[in-house]
Amino acid sequence: MKDKIFEKSIDLFGENGFSETSIQHIVDALGVTKGTFYYYFTSKEQILMEIHLRFINDILAKQDAIIQDPNRNYQEKIYEIICMLMKNIEVQGKSAKIFFREMQNLSDGHLSQIFEKRDEFRIKFQELIELGMEKGEFRKDLDSHIAALGILGMVNWSYHWFDPDGPLSDTTVAKIYIDLVLNGIKAE
Repeated sequence: MKDKIFEKSIDLFGENGFSETSIQHIVDALGVTKGTFYYYFTSKEQILMEIHLRFINDILAKQDAIIQDPNRNYQEKIYEIICMLMKNIEVQGKSAKIFFREMQNLSDGHLSQIFEKRDEFRIKFQELIELGMEKGEFRKDLDSHIAALGILGMVNWSYHWFDPDGPLSDTTVAKIYIDLVLNGIKAE
């Protein structure tokens, strides 16, 4: 039942927003009582935090796997991370939307945990750019911090408009992004 409550919360938060979804909406949609909800969760925010943690921990683990691959150069690793982020938006569409849109509904303590993990992802991405600069794969005159923020901002905003059932697949969008990125930062 815990998983059903969790999944139904993702559906309802994704469709209606966190603030507009009450515990009563969740339990009514499942045909259970509030007591059932409170048996598994202490609050609606606890579910929101769990959605955030699962989402960010998943992409951190995938990022680490890409970074650790000794058979890829830095351009390929950047490409793979962009593909992975786009695939996550496709596969975890509502969770991605909730992650980016509903962050402001977390308490300060929870928000700081998410910011720490989000910064960890960005810093690792920035370090890939810096290593690529050192190896001559990327221009040496880049501001790696701004480049990382720009690339991640471009990709992360895709949750807002990307339609997995639309005319472009996640891979196609990722290829367009990587073409824009690499032709802007590739060494001459």
